[in-house]
Order: sequence, then structure tokens, then C-alpha cells
Amino acid sequence: LIFIASLLLGTTITISSHHWVMAWTGLEINTLAILPLISKSHHPRAVEAATKYFLTQAAASALVLFSSMTNAWQTGQWDITQLTHPTSCLILTSALAIKLGLVPFHFWFPEVLQGSPLTTGLLLSTVMKLPPIALLYMTAPSLNPTLLTTLAILSTALGGWMGLNQTQIRKILAFSSISHLGWMAIIIAYSPKLTLLNFYLYAMMTTTVFLTLNTTKTLKLSTLMTAWAKTPPLNAMLLLTLLSLAGLPPLTGFLPKWLIIQELTKQDMTPAATLISLLSLLSLFFYLRLAYCTTITLPPHTTNHMKQWRTGKPANITIAILTTMSVMLLPLSPMIPTLI
Repeated sequence: LIFIASLLLGTTITISSHHWVMAWTGLEINTLAILPLISKSHHPRAVEAATKYFLTQAAASALVLFSSMTNAWQTGQWDITQLTHPTSCLILTSALAIKLGLVPFHFWFPEVLQGSPLTTGLLLSTVMKLPPIALLYMTAPSLNPTLLTTLAILSTALGGWMGLNQTQIRKILAFSSISHLGWMAIIIAYSPKLTLLNFYLYAMMTTTVFLTLNTTKTLKLSTLMTAWAKTPPLNAMLLLTLLSLAGLPPLTGFLPKWLIIQELTKQDMTPAATLISLLSLLSLFFYLRLAYCTTITLPPHTTNHMKQWRTGKPANITIAILTTMSVMLLPLSPMIPTLI
């Protein structure tokens, strides 16, 4: 409870701060609060994941502090929105890329996610991404669009590519997170609100997937194949949620992709939009693989494997609400331009 309260506190401090030092403090509180949650099981892999996480986040925090100090040295401004010095903008972009796990600073993320339990993995891929994205949102006007576009396209490419031959579900979700961050990074300089919208919808769909997997206690593709017997309706909905994460219409996940492609073409970035859309086909492949393992491998079956008992308890109401939202929010799209 203490650690989760500290997580929320750190996130709130970072999001609501105007001064760089306060933002940095919030990021540090966040990092320190999640470390015990990662290494809770005392498994060697969990401890290794916590160490990797600590080292990368400490380096990123130092870079955030360094970039804000460089900016203050040059301009005398400690305000987050007044980040104007080009060098500090570059350093800040790379620091936040390390914090988020954007390519080429993505190597820690799949490893850490693989070493931590599903609930902590959920926190890592949603709540822990919010403060860096909030900082990007506040500094968006002064960031370098070329650098962000390059990082974004690389992230979508590598996130899709490296997820193709994975069998561990947590690693697949880590690479899916990296490719989604690519979509968020490409649009941040042009329409920051779209980045936030994309993040919220991504967080909602990922939460659904993680909670579903946690209910059925599934960690590998091979166990996912036999998990349908536990709660068949939940697994059928997991199929739709995964396709929604892949961004297939008429599901919720199509909405941010559609708006982002529209905004990019308005900004005369049609080649970038085409490229990032084609690269998201890579991640569609592994979502389809997950979906295939989830529901299409039902009996009659040629292989003999043990069937699992049904879990007597029904799926809880949170999962029900989240799943419904992850699948059916696309009709809200006419409302979004009025909000942005």
C-alpha cells in the first residue's frame, strides 16, 4: 500500500509541477517506489530486473537534471514550459526516451517486464509511462520534430520486429508497448493532445490484457493455448482486446491511429505516416499470433494436452468494464476533435 501510494504521489508531483527540480523529485519517488514491487518475489530474475530498472532510470533522471540545469544556466529559467535551449532539448528528449523505453534506449524494458510479476508489469507499462509523457507534453513546442520522428519510426519498426519470435507474453507486451510509444512520439510535436489520447487508450487496453492474463494466470504462449478452459467468455473478449491493441477497425485501438495519420497528412508528413502504418503491420502479426493462441486453438485438437479446470470465480467487474471500453469506444470519435 505504501509503495502504491508513493507511486501515485510521485506521478502526481511530476504531472503538476512547474519547476524542473520538482518534476525530477517526482520521477525519483516513482522509481524508488516501484523497485520493491519488481523484486518482491526474490527470484534471481526479479532482482536482476530491479537492478536493470534502477540503473537505467537513475541515468535518465541524471540526464533530466542535467538538461534542466543546462537550460537554467543558459536562460535563467527553471520553468518546465520555458525549455528553449537546443542542447538541453536534445538531452531531455534522450532522457525521456530512456525513461519510456523508446528505441535506441529500449533494451531494458522487455527484460524488466519479463522479470516482474504481471501486476507490476501492468504498473510499469502504464502508470510509469505517464510522468515522462506529461513532461514531453509540457515541453512539446520546443522539442526537435526530426529527432522525435526518427525515434518514433525506429521504435515502431523494432517494437514490431523484435516481438515476432517471442514466446513469453510479457516480452511480447513490452515490444507492443515500444511500438505504441512510437505512435505517441511521432505526433507529440504537432498535436500533443493526440499523444495523450493515444496514451490513455493504450493504457486502458494494456490494463485489460494484463488483468485478463492475471485472472487466467498465463505467462507463456503454450499456457495461453490451454487457458481457454478456465473462463471461455473472458478469452473470447481477450481476442477482441488484442485486435484492438493492434489497431484494427472497428475497435477502439483504431481511433488514435486514425487521428494520428490524419494529423500527419495535414502536416505534409505523408511518407512518415505511410511508413509508420506499414510498420504497425509487424506488430499486428504478433497480436494475431496471441489471438490465435487464445481462441482459435480450441478442440477438437490433434495434440493431447492437459485441460485446465474452470476457475469458479467469474471475471471481476473492472475487467468487464475495461474490456467493453477497449472494444467499443470507436463511435466516440466524432466527439474527440471537439475536445482537442
